Amino acid sequence: MKNVLSQLVSTPVGAYLVLGLAAFLEVSGDACFQSGLYQATGATRGLWFVAGALVLATYGFFVNLPQWDFGKLLGVYVVLFFVLAQIVAKLRFHQSPTLPILAGGALIVAGGMVITFWKVA
Repeated sequence: MKNVLSQLVSTPVGAYLVLGLAAFLEVSGDACFQSGLYQATGATRGLWFVAGALVLATYGFFVNLPQWDFGKLLGVYVVLFFVLAQIVAKLRFHQSPTLPILAGGALIVAGGMVITFWKVA
């Protein structure tokens, strides 16, 4: 598995796919905890916490298994995380982004583009 992921992240498309899946796992794990904290009681609350822990552990394993320059890809990851977080917030929690979130999100996207595409000579 380690070699397959390392080979996959050696291509730009593969790296974006792995980063997208990692961001999805992190956002989903966080959403499980939020569901447990604010929308559940009793045993259901505990199940949300267990699910969140498992999903976040999977994220940590998945994002750290391949050998890649994660710092270099951080700009893309932060953008993917922000976008997926807004999608989950809307679909799971019925929370629409406010103007400050959209403005800050535009800055996140711009920063991600700078980190990703600015070539230093």
